[in-house]
Amino acid sequence: MKDLKVIFMGTPSFCLPLLNALINNYNVIGIVTKPDHLVGTSVKYPPVKKVAIQNNIRLFQPEKINKKVNEIVSLKPDIIITCAYGQMIPKKLIEAPRFGCINVHASLLPKLRGGAPIHWAIIKGYQKTGITIMYMVETLDAGDIISQQETIISDEDNVGTLHDRLSIMAKDLLLDTLPDIMAGNVKPIKQKREEVTYARNIKREDEKIEFDHSKREVFNYIRGLNPWPGSYTVLEDKIIKLWSSRIGENGYSNHINGEIIKLYEDGIGVKVSDGEIIITELQIEGKKRMSAKDYLNGLQDKELLIGKIFR
Repeated sequence: MKDLKVIFMGTPSFCLPLLNALINNYNVIGIVTKPDHLVGTSVKYPPVKKVAIQNNIRLFQPEKINKKVNEIVSLKPDIIITCAYGQMIPKKLIEAPRFGCINVHASLLPKLRGGAPIHWAIIKGYQKTGITIMYMVETLDAGDIISQQETIISDEDNVGTLHDRLSIMAKDLLLDTLPDIMAGNVKPIKQKREEVTYARNIKREDEKIEFDHSKREVFNYIRGLNPWPGSYTVLEDKIIKLWSSRIGENGYSNHINGEIIKLYEDGIGVKVSDGEIIITELQIEGKKRMSAKDYLNGLQDKELLIGKIFR
């Protein structure tokens, strides 16, 4: 298997178990990732770059992949494997390797095509998601499916736990699938167009909680953005990040959505369309994240919160 020449294209930490497994089992001749970027005054490397440097593997970081197509093709890879790379792959690159160009995607395609499938699987209340390995085409995440593996999404999951579980699943499924690809034993399945849904990248405007939704929807939204980028609301002109919650009681029709209606030992009850959501972990602007219990215990008169409105 070390004879198989692999080009890997990917960027975030999600890729690392998969990439390290490829390096241990195959001949990874090149790694393509996004350019470095500034965070404040510091330069931040893509996680995948660090693996390339540690293993002395040729590294490409083009602003536009089109500018490096000929150079990558000249390496004569047997297969190109992409995972959360972040750019569309040109046709010339897709067609170059003898075993094709395959993509590892964190959803059960055709559901949740796009850049944030883990977030939206939770936000949209999906009961399951998984990993799909597919052949690349020029249309986003639209290629024929080679293999899939699913996992249940529980109420205890958030983006962090689901991300980590899917990352390991991606590695295992790829290692199981590659021998069949090389042996010509795969039977790709076309995606059903009528079942397509999308998972766009999370934008700043997506992070704000709207309390006119149901308690289940708000509960899913908060955990669907935890631990990154985090959901938020505004209380008395201060941004409050909401990290964790639990579902409360029905009713409270005599209150308005977003109103703090009840305090618990472990949380803050907020009115939503069909009852209450109880905030159990939060972060006041300028402070560290904390449990709602610690926040309430730190107030001189916590009862003054009752009736205030999250907007």
